[in-house]
Amino acid sequence: MAEKDKEEVIDSPKVIDSPEVVDIETLPGVGPKTAEKLEEAGFIDLMALATAPVREVADAADLGEATARKIVNEARSRLNMNFLTGIELMEKNDSMTYVTTGSNEFDKLLGGKGIESQSITEVFGKFGSGKSQLAFQLCVTVQLPEKDGGLDGDAILIDSENTFRTRRIDELARHRGLDPKKVLSRIHVARAFSTDHQMLLAEKIPDLIEKKGRPIKIIIIDSLTGLFRAEYIGRGTLADRQQKLNKHLHLLQRLADRYNIAVFVTNQAISRPDVFFGDPTTAVGGNILAHASTYRLYLRKSRGDKRIARLIDSPCLPDGECIFRVTEKGIED
Repeated sequence: MAEKDKEEVIDSPKVIDSPEVVDIETLPGVGPKTAEKLEEAGFIDLMALATAPVREVADAADLGEATARKIVNEARSRLNMNFLTGIELMEKNDSMTYVTTGSNEFDKLLGGKGIESQSITEVFGKFGSGKSQLAFQLCVTVQLPEKDGGLDGDAILIDSENTFRTRRIDELARHRGLDPKKVLSRIHVARAFSTDHQMLLAEKIPDLIEKKGRPIKIIIIDSLTGLFRAEYIGRGTLADRQQKLNKHLHLLQRLADRYNIAVFVTNQAISRPDVFFGDPTTAVGGNILAHASTYRLYLRKSRGDKRIARLIDSPCLPDGECIFRVTEKGIED
């Protein structure tokens, strides 16, 4: 009788409140080979499976849609994925963290603390407007202690335009009194050569966090849309491009939520030929990217080393502008 009770306890699904790593082979329909395929695709715990589209799980493990749905539903049943009250959500938001941009004025534009976790922050603008420089700066400032506006964490940078330069990181680190070699050792850089490769690199991020134990606090993609523009040319490919970009953005948002990470992406700009008055500059990516970005900023050049940042979309902040500088020391007031 005791043995029977023991089996019943093992077979009953255990509801957990956090996305802790569990053996996904315990899920019905997941054998060793299926588990291996799922883990290679980044589905290494219950939360990853519970929040993934069924079709994505099916494609990752070569499963039928019915089997994949059973796996996803079982993962969801073992997690607490119910509605939250406003008070509970407020407590969850209290766990948000922030990375300083290095400029007090820029931080004020973003609510006073900098780049927010659990969110996607997008900056777009013409070449030379400071997008990549801001990305480099965040790779360094995220490593600062919390009292200095950092998170004492590592950074991931997916480079699709071959812009990353170690000597620039060396320069930024020295100006902040940090050891350049130590700073560089905490920046995990990967060059993306195609849209598929870029998306695959994002899918591998959980491995870096879960298996290698790296304290990743910010994910940076510079730039998000460059390879998409290069591969999908002409109006006939627009729908396919947008669907693929949408999938990529949803993965980034899931990573931000799951690990309490800040996501920062740079975006290219184009000039609209139908605008005859005012600034014709607009962001690449259309409505898909506009809706996916939590915070959207437009950067443009001013005189000398001055740049202007304009917040054009936010769920909780008013539109506004600030002036910052790009110098040898990095992003400054």
